Amino acid sequence: MTAHAADAEPEKPPYGGLGPRPKDRYRGRPVSLREHALAAGPAAVKSLTWRQGSRGAMTSGFITLPVRPAGRRPRLADDGSLPVRQLIAQWPAGEPEPVKYWLSNLPADTDPADLVRLGKIRWRIEHDYRELKTGLGLDHFEGRSFTGWHRHVTLATAAHLFITTLRLDPKAAAPA
Repeated sequence: MTAHAADAEPEKPPYGGLGPRPKDRYRGRPVSLREHALAAGPAAVKSLTWRQGSRGAMTSGFITLPVRPAGRRPRLADDGSLPVRQLIAQWPAGEPEPVKYWLSNLPADTDPADLVRLGKIRWRIEHDYRELKTGLGLDHFEGRSFTGWHRHVTLATAAHLFITTLRLDPKAAAPA
């Protein structure tokens, strides 16, 4: 994926007088997210912890940079420019370059620790989806109607909410 720097502004090409008016264009070519992170350099890396694991804190180095994502058909902001997004690049100690990249459309003043925590929450989503499928029968629907499927998914999701609430309630009695 490529992006322009956050301070890049579109320019209006001159109108020749015939046909539709030309669209605004960015002067420079977009560069890869990797190149943006490398340009910031290792000095911009901050050590952030996203959660406590079974072997201690899960910590790595991260860079957050504002960029304007480009591409074949980028989604434009209301004013017709490319929107500014936050690039999050994971750059572990000892690595020559970042190993993972995320783009966020959260507000620019969002704390980098929150961006990293939300970017790394994929394990929880996969765990809950596996629990829905195997333990609560999300994948057992064999009907033919959308209404039936919708009811099945709603009940499976409600059951998941119920067991999650029980799991998180510190006052719930543990089975003997």
